[in-house]
Amino acid sequence: MGINSKPVVFAILSAVVILIGTVVTVFVPLFMPSTQPVSSYVKPYTAIELEGRDIYIREGCNNCHTQTVRPLRTEVLRYGEYSKAEEFAYDRPFLWGSRRTGPDLNRLGGKYPDSWHYKHMQSPQSMFELSNMPAYGWLASNRLDTSNSFRKTSIQGFGYSAEQVKQQIADYAGKVTSAGYDSKTTRDLVTPASLRGELTEMDAIVAYMQKLGRDVKSMEAKR
Repeated sequence: MGINSKPVVFAILSAVVILIGTVVTVFVPLFMPSTQPVSSYVKPYTAIELEGRDIYIREGCNNCHTQTVRPLRTEVLRYGEYSKAEEFAYDRPFLWGSRRTGPDLNRLGGKYPDSWHYKHMQSPQSMFELSNMPAYGWLASNRLDTSNSFRKTSIQGFGYSAEQVKQQIADYAGKVTSAGYDSKTTRDLVTPASLRGELTEMDAIVAYMQKLGRDVKSMEAKR
């Protein structure tokens, strides 16, 4: 009698073969370097950029904005160079998204000055009259909590020391509160006077927006 005449044994052996095949073809590649490309041009988020990313997720921005440009002519013409696997090496979780109620943001970094983002977050309709994006001006009234910033970068495996994280926060605070900051006038308009000398949640989300696609643009420019 062959195995075909033993349905229970046949089912068990089939399940084992399928399980082995699944592990080999799906799970093993997940831990292979070749499936996790990393470019020297793509840098981990700074502590402030990561805080901004957390706010972006908290506010559900990824529900309306994708962060992946497909390799289609129409998309490349509108948004820029198509998305590369290596640029998501430090995204946990990834925010590729599936809906474009708003435009894709994967190439937003450096497209506009900080002042544009402050204005847009304060009142999207002041920039685009027909925009259905809600206003996020209140983010400028929230002091940024950086008490867990080092813990967050550590969990993400970015490799920063506590001192480096502290310095990143101090450097960014110094930049946006400086009298010479090129977006000072606009920042002051949206930020309450009592918080102009401190980091706000809006500062952090603007930092994150300016990070998106910036490293890949540098990579493409040097090819």
